[in-house]
Amino acid sequence: MTDDPATTAIPDGVLDTIGFQITRLTKLRDRTNAQIAALTNGEVEPGAFAILFHLIHQGPVRSGVLAEGLFSDASTISRQVATLVKRGLIERRADPADGRVSVLAITDAGLAAAAEIRARRNQSLSTILGAWTPDERESFAELLHRFVDDYEVNRQEMLANLATHKELHPYFRAPEKNS
Repeated sequence: MTDDPATTAIPDGVLDTIGFQITRLTKLRDRTNAQIAALTNGEVEPGAFAILFHLIHQGPVRSGVLAEGLFSDASTISRQVATLVKRGLIERRADPADGRVSVLAITDAGLAAAAEIRARRNQSLSTILGAWTPDERESFAELLHRFVDDYEVNRQEMLANLATHKELHPYFRAPEKNS
């Protein structure tokens, strides 16, 4: 008989390794994105390209729906949308359901840009995963998908739990300034 994963304690070492590697990956991606922005004189904000892929998969949407779907705030989406519209990669259209508001839609130029970005991303991932066996790649893809799905499902509960732990709040507060 196998142990029920829901009742089996996960060793701290495993959790610490996962937490550290997620933090490390986040920092590496942040630094890489900053370097891309510097190399392109700020013309390319890598985070903005998530908008293109969202619009490809979801079709035209209002900016609020876009912000929610990308787990971003409205001001960030607004800035990124303005850049993408200016570059002709997306456009504003009248909402067919309510002509008083607009939806954002990808343009042909946006589709071409997304195809190029996808090809470069896939080349980078192929380089990273090149020494892995096909089984390791497939397993990683499945486990990463599952992890991200489970993170999304549990995100609100994690935030609610943090809010109830008042003893942690001093650690997250900005330090007081000395006069």
